[in-house]
Amino acid sequence: MDISDQLRCLFSAEVETRDDSYVIDVPARELELGELREDETYRVAIFRSSSTDGETADTSGEAGEATTPQPTRDRDPSSPPSPPVDEGEQRTVEIEDTGDQGDGLTRVERGFVVIVPDAEEGERVRIEIADVQENVAFADVVERLSYYD
Repeated sequence: MDISDQLRCLFSAEVETRDDSYVIDVPARELELGELREDETYRVAIFRSSSTDGETADTSGEAGEATTPQPTRDRDPSSPPSPPVDEGEQRTVEIEDTGDQGDGLTRVERGFVVIVPDAEEGERVRIEIADVQENVAFADVVERLSYYD
């Protein structure tokens, strides 16, 4: 896949339904870093992402056809959002980066970071969430996958 040099940010997020619209929250850290500005218009691309059961979820639709997004977790609007992963949950992810300690890093909904030891940038792996904290989760590699699967 070719990625434009004009790419301003890249993150994962859940698509939510509000009234008659689909909504994707942009993580505040994307705006705080000065990459995006509130008063500008941007193009948004939506790619398929693997769901928690290993099947592919399609939130992009076909040629303007809207699809129903996955339901979001119930939460109190006045409290900060809960982590979008649970211990024991399995996901198929792509390792996007390498952390300071050499661990693989991936981001899921709302840009939530998952640290995956023994994984390298660019790998596609099935992971199991081992530990969930308020702002980060840790996962173990269950299976290394081919991009053609």
